Amino acid sequence: MREPLLVSACLLGLATRYDGQILYEPLTESLRKRYLLVPVCPEQLGGLPTPRPAAEIIEGDGLAVLSGKARVVNLRGEDVTEAFLRGAREVLRVARFLGIRRAVLKARSPSCGLSPKVGVTAALLLSEGLEVYELG
Repeated sequence: MREPLLVSACLLGLATRYDGQILYEPLTESLRKRYLLVPVCPEQLGGLPTPRPAAEIIEGDGLAVLSGKARVVNLRGEDVTEAFLRGAREVLRVARFLGIRRAVLKARSPSCGLSPKVGVTAALLLSEGLEVYELG
């Protein structure tokens, strides 16, 4: 059996992006040949709809959000921090349940990105010892 790998659902062409647009990352094809891909969308798992207003981390990064020192706010000025935290915890729960040790997440995302700021879900997975990479 192939090793399971968490992958941001949007990278696989699922309509989970904040704007509801379809994004497909062709590099996921090579991952599919080697791993059992497990799609996740932390923002949807946290209860946010699709489409939804874009959001950004204010006053820090995902690590600061996890420690309560920063928050996530959408373009309407609504604080969506709790939804981002809930989604990150759900993704971690999936990873633990399936024994997943690696994740490939969407770049430049307040949930999944590693750069320019580490996202909330990426930060939680890294803090729990998972290997996290980004695409897109």
